[in-house]
Amino acid sequence: MTRPLKVGVQLPEVEREVRWPELLDMTRAIEDLGYDSVWAGEHLLYRWPDRAARGPWEAWGMLAALAASTSRIELGPLVACTAFHNPAVLAKRADTIDEISGGRLILGLGAGWNETEFRAFGIPFDHRIDRFAEAFTIIRSLLKDGAIDFEGTYYQARDCELLPRGPRAGGPPLMIGSNGERMLRITAPHVDAWNSWYADTRNEPAGVAALREKVDAACREAGRDPAEIERTVAVQVRMPGGTGREMGDTSAKMTVAPLQGDHETMAEELRSYAREGIGHVQLVIDPITRASIEGFAPVLRLLDAG
Repeated sequence: MTRPLKVGVQLPEVEREVRWPELLDMTRAIEDLGYDSVWAGEHLLYRWPDRAARGPWEAWGMLAALAASTSRIELGPLVACTAFHNPAVLAKRADTIDEISGGRLILGLGAGWNETEFRAFGIPFDHRIDRFAEAFTIIRSLLKDGAIDFEGTYYQARDCELLPRGPRAGGPPLMIGSNGERMLRITAPHVDAWNSWYADTRNEPAGVAALREKVDAACREAGRDPAEIERTVAVQVRMPGGTGREMGDTSAKMTVAPLQGDHETMAEELRSYAREGIGHVQLVIDPITRASIEGFAPVLRLLDAG
């Protein structure tokens, strides 16, 4: 690949109500136009004080359908909340979707943050990191080794086996979606990739360095070469007609300047991310429509040209 980094697209979440035919159409455009990946956020429900509640479609049903409807692009959750699932069943689900896709799943994992959806769906919100640590142990062990016998405080997987196995002997690559020091300590010995949301980098390449050092430090503490973990970040992009993509998190930190401008300006910004060590970006495009996906595609050609 001559492209300096992979470029994917995050599908709509709660910006508007999008039905399956449009999601499929956008995904097929993403594949046909030469993007590298497609991503689905995993949330259940958002509520705000000043507007009506909204929720996205269930991520894993959507990913299975997308896996069966595409042939080339990678796909995954950005990122899956382990608390929403029995972890052994989540490992089974991930291996199944990896099978459907022919080995194209990237399994992004996190602990979740939106208390509203936890409470509404009856999911415990306490001890989130402790719960994640146990869930992560079960998920990674089943996907890597195919079996585990685990008794924890929150989760159990006694004499559990993953059968049949998916297309990759060690399972799909694992990506951690967190900058927390404890989360990095838990996951750095095992994950293949790290992801940060655009607010954490201020949506600019210059914001990568401090986060990259945190990941490097966690790798060194775990006895791993930092180069073994791919670095990925989300990038917010403003296309014609964009008015500010409505997201679930409306906290002050989410207010950043979107990437916008002509094709060469946007291509050079992505080259700058690559120079900061980023190997894969997930575009959060405003507005998220087929027209915007098509409108950004010339940037890919510029990246491919060097």
